[in-house]
Amino acid sequence: MTEFVHISVLSRELMAGLNIQPGGHYLDATVGGGGHTRGILETFPDVRVTAIDQDALAIAAAAVKLADYGDRLEFWRGNFADYPGDGQTWDGIIADLGVSSAQLDTSDRGFSFRQEAALDMRMDQRQALTAAVVINTWDAPALAEIFFTYGEERLSRRIAQRIVERRPFQTTTELAAAIAQVVPSKYRYGRIHPATRVFQALRIAVNRELTCLETFLQRAPHWLKPGGRIGVISFHSLEDRIVKHSFRNHPDLQVLTKKPILPQADELTENPRSRSAKLRFAVRAELDKPKPPRWGEAGRQTSDI
Repeated sequence: MTEFVHISVLSRELMAGLNIQPGGHYLDATVGGGGHTRGILETFPDVRVTAIDQDALAIAAAAVKLADYGDRLEFWRGNFADYPGDGQTWDGIIADLGVSSAQLDTSDRGFSFRQEAALDMRMDQRQALTAAVVINTWDAPALAEIFFTYGEERLSRRIAQRIVERRPFQTTTELAAAIAQVVPSKYRYGRIHPATRVFQALRIAVNRELTCLETFLQRAPHWLKPGGRIGVISFHSLEDRIVKHSFRNHPDLQVLTKKPILPQADELTENPRSRSAKLRFAVRAELDKPKPPRWGEAGRQTSDI
């Protein structure tokens, strides 16, 4: 099994904003490499964590890395939108969204076009839908719609039509090359590879990421104890917009972050992939309690007024 290596982002800010309490029970809805879960478990000797992930490799790796914590940690495999809850409430909930470093760097998962691999992109490899199914069977309007909506790709229709004309595609590099050939040269040699937005859109569509996020954010506040906090790290504007509006509009939540918390300079130097990360916090409302202070952009508390 390929080692599952992932560098957790915004860990200091997440641990501070979660306001971890002795004896608390916390839900990590996206355990990944286990970095955030470890941070929670290290705070107090009686803190417990329930950790969720739909990727079997992530859970297997986290179970090994965190074995020393014994029965203070339990796992549940599946999409966080499908977690039953079973009447349990938590002192805090965290979610680190998007694709992990391990998934990007493991070539046979098909998340990246840097290396040749089958068009897969499934976070949960039990599901039937893959990127290959989407690319090779969906019609041009459906492809253009996901490229535009999930990838914010301006040339979505042109790219979708070329894909339909030239399919079937079997590998990531084959698809990326076809996309590069159809775009204008100035677009082809821009700051990012012309296939980047299409690959993001495909991944989101295959894993139903935005739909599942919306479902999770509607359900998760009901799992919090009064005064419990939820912190969500997003990596692109589509996710961040959903988190922002879900926190603001949920009747049981009070927003703590007027603006998202961003990585500091030292983290950006150590982990360039953290550059797009944004962290937002909200708290489950307590009746007849004053509003907690908001958190500023750099993680410093500021007045709510």
